[in-house]
Amino acid sequence: MIKHIVAWRFKDEALGATKAENLARARAAIESLRESVPSVRNLEVGLDVGIDHDAWDIVLHSEFDDREGLHAYQVHPEHVKVAKLIGEMRESRAAVDYEV
Repeated sequence: MIKHIVAWRFKDEALGATKAENLARARAAIESLRESVPSVRNLEVGLDVGIDHDAWDIVLHSEFDDREGLHAYQVHPEHVKVAKLIGEMRESRAAVDYEV
């Protein structure tokens, strides 16, 4: 199994919307991938609750059967569309993929 974890920090304003509005939009877009990308085995999105002042804004935890499943996800047209959208709203991104 491959676990794919991604965290983003969002701009205070982007695409004519506030950070909070964009976080909600991003969460919904990412969660839609659960249904549209067949290789996704598990997908969870969390928004930071504001306890740590240096925390990231939003995190994705997703799971795939294998590396091929992760690759299929990464090149899937719906994922590409969501990644582009988030790319316009984010300041920075961190990711890790690991095998269990």
